[in-house]
Amino acid sequence: MQYLALFFIMVALILFWLSAKRQQAAGLPAGRVIYADTRSWGAVEKPLYDPISGLTGKPDYLVEKGAQIIPVEVKTTRATEIPYDGHIYQLAAYCLLVKNTLGKKPPYGILNYPGRTYAIDFSPALENALIDLIEEMRMAAEKKELNRSHDLIARCSHCGYRSMCDQAIVH
Repeated sequence: MQYLALFFIMVALILFWLSAKRQQAAGLPAGRVIYADTRSWGAVEKPLYDPISGLTGKPDYLVEKGAQIIPVEVKTTRATEIPYDGHIYQLAAYCLLVKNTLGKKPPYGILNYPGRTYAIDFSPALENALIDLIEEMRMAAEKKELNRSHDLIARCSHCGYRSMCDQAIVH
């Protein structure tokens, strides 16, 4: 009977170790995963929606760490020396969604690139810049004519609006 109990304790320890390794490999901080938008971890969660900002989004993970909730965004593109601005704003949007929908302002969010992870402070300056950007996007959407904002062939070729865009770089 002792050997059976010892066996189950060993299996439990191995499972905890494997779980910790998987969490670490995904770029997740220590804590309890309370939301995951990756099919490999189970059913896809419904998006977070904030009627105040008008934002809707599905962070890859939300990790509860004590009283904090930390959004984590996992990217497949290689990181440069600093994270891409668009990725920072996407993560900031998830931080704002957590603040406004769950009532807990994250002190930071995590951007995980292959081989590199960044903790991005959700500072008042970043929050204000995000709110300004959202307003700028709303105003641009109200215009009759929007011009393409880039000259990147790869970005253009993967755009969902390419087939109807009169400014597409590639057809």
